[in-house]
Amino acid sequence: MSARQPRRIALAVGDPNGIGPEISLRTVAAYRGRDELELALVGPRNALRHCADALGLGDALNSVSLHAIDDLPAADLRPGSIVASAGAAAVQAARTALSLARDGRYDAVVAAPHHETAIARAGIEFSGYPSLVARCCGLRADQVFLLLIGGGLRIVHATLHESVAQALGRLSAELVVDAARAGAAALQAMGLAPARVALMGIDPHAGEHGLFGDQDQRITEPAARLLRQSGLQVDGPAGADVLLAAREHDLYVAMLHDQGHIPIKLLSPRRATAVSVGADLLFSSVGHGSAMDIAGRGVASPQAMIDTVALLGAVDAPDAQVLYA
Repeated sequence: MSARQPRRIALAVGDPNGIGPEISLRTVAAYRGRDELELALVGPRNALRHCADALGLGDALNSVSLHAIDDLPAADLRPGSIVASAGAAAVQAARTALSLARDGRYDAVVAAPHHETAIARAGIEFSGYPSLVARCCGLRADQVFLLLIGGGLRIVHATLHESVAQALGRLSAELVVDAARAGAAALQAMGLAPARVALMGIDPHAGEHGLFGDQDQRITEPAARLLRQSGLQVDGPAGADVLLAAREHDLYVAMLHDQGHIPIKLLSPRRATAVSVGADLLFSSVGHGSAMDIAGRGVASPQAMIDTVALLGAVDAPDAQVLYA
């Protein structure tokens, strides 16, 4: 039997002034010597060199391929600072990694955290990695969804980074169906099919038959019927609290950002994986932010990125607490 080909994964380093360079380099170090993985870095050369020199991670940087993007201006290379050029670099790194994956040079992309204020200061329209993946893949923003994985839960989000009012105005049965199908297809690609899916209600108790609002009667109930007709095993809509307390499903569909993020962050703080689903490639980020308050101090845990690489690479993850205690 022939040996398995290494899974090739590009690591986009996120905001260079956040913890992205550190956790990316520590992830490379954690997987050194693992023949089943081939990792590469995508980011500004000067930011990665600065991080490697400051934290003693030169061996990790020297051991891996680097797809360098534009260097940060020297005056802007300040760990912990929110600057426009660093926001632009995070987007450029992700775009470059996505282009490399679409060209077939890598099987998946894992991105370190961006900082949305820094990106906004750069004048770049941005509402999270899923929308960026959609644009890079020639899709509409509402065709790519965020699937959060952590704490034994997998939750795909029908809406994401927008006001509650805007999200409620945009929700439709078709959007919920698309989110559920994208999440279920991603689980199938990860070897977890057939998935038993649960739809979280929009209103309390999923509206209680109209007593607490009619949004579920108009949106999630028709979505559930359409999904069942397509062959998926679907329960709900039901109250998110009831569904999560039972923990009987492989995939949950959240209607709003906080409805899906809070349980994952509660059960798996700083270790969640955020997968963009619905496109024709594997793209994931970590379920935590750029941690500007500890950037450059050498204390950031790479475990979420290590776990994310393991998930997309179908390998066992080393324990960062052992490696970097």
